Amino acid sequence: MSTFSNHNFKGQKALIRVDFNVPIQNGGITDDTRIRAAIPTIKKVLDDGGSVILMSHWGRPLKDIEKKPGLTLADFSLKPVVPHLSKLLGTTVQFADDCISDDAVQKASNLKPGEVLLLENLRYYKQEEKGDKDFAEKLSKLGDVYVNDAFGTAHRAHASTAVIAQFFPGDKKMFGLLMESEVHAAENVLHSSKQPFTAIIGGAKVSDKILILETLLEKATDIIIGGGMAYTFFKAEGGQIGNSLCENDRLETAVALLKKADQKGVCIHLPADSIIADKFAADAQCSSALSNEIPDGWMGLDIGQMAIEHFKKIILESKTILWNGPMGVFEMDKFQHGTRAIAEAVAHATQNGAYSLVGGGDSVAAVNKFGYADKVSYVSTGGGAMLELFEGKELPGIAAIKS
Repeated sequence: MSTFSNHNFKGQKALIRVDFNVPIQNGGITDDTRIRAAIPTIKKVLDDGGSVILMSHWGRPLKDIEKKPGLTLADFSLKPVVPHLSKLLGTTVQFADDCISDDAVQKASNLKPGEVLLLENLRYYKQEEKGDKDFAEKLSKLGDVYVNDAFGTAHRAHASTAVIAQFFPGDKKMFGLLMESEVHAAENVLHSSKQPFTAIIGGAKVSDKILILETLLEKATDIIIGGGMAYTFFKAEGGQIGNSLCENDRLETAVALLKKADQKGVCIHLPADSIIADKFAADAQCSSALSNEIPDGWMGLDIGQMAIEHFKKIILESKTILWNGPMGVFEMDKFQHGTRAIAEAVAHATQNGAYSLVGGGDSVAAVNKFGYADKVSYVSTGGGAMLELFEGKELPGIAAIKS
């Protein structure tokens, strides 16, 4: 495997898998984080004197068209990305109306050093998600070097993320700068973490986080649990949780996790109190209660002040921090205080020398919303991919490059 930074792309066409699956409304991009994350990789190739062919997916066109009559492939085009990408790169980006058509082949063949071509949505073809070898081979013929810089899709065994790499020799397939940094950040936490190591795990369901919790019990000293999933733990311990979110089929799992943590000497911290509401709505009536004494008809939608103070103390004493999942329904102003406080605490701990990794769509959205994205050590661009890395799984998009 060649390393991207040491490779000279002069006179070469770099076929780069990026993740431009960005939110687009009325033809405009509303969040360009993933596009900006790929810019350093693209510029390195151009600065070397190479040319760039970009391939990406956007949405799930074939599945959505089947479900919603009236939609067409044009509704899932990557074409709206072109003007924004051109502006970020300071050069005109060419566009191919397909990814493997004669037009795409011709435009790729005619690319001159310093030029950039964006291919149309890979998922116009069902072969992409199926990991079809013939489709991958057709894509591979567009470039001289394959670069995977799409960490957000590294956990998918798709044609453009995993299968395609086999058509390039070891010195012509590599991670881009974004992938390199993502893998380094994850491995830093997984294998080189300094203690105390605190994992902050939030979100709605225990079932979504079982595997990551199992892995963290082998590595973390402290695990903070917030969000809706906390109430499954409280009910499992015999608490009263009112109408709070609860997975009744995971009560035994919660008990087993608490028992295993105790056996391993890992401290699991649950929120002592909660901000409760009489309905799941922005205009709900609010109060506070101990998290295991929530009255009937009320539900916990955020962690309370006692929990915030306790969690902040744990975080500020940490040397390594992993944060995956919010503490409450932070999208609603009334229930964002807990998540904001945790973001602030993680930023302060980082300033004091801790290494902090934030990953998962909602956690990333939270640090961006509250202005702390540049105050933590690393913000991952891949929610599902990062989660699977921490679950101990081998990601197809990473394995394909390393093999």
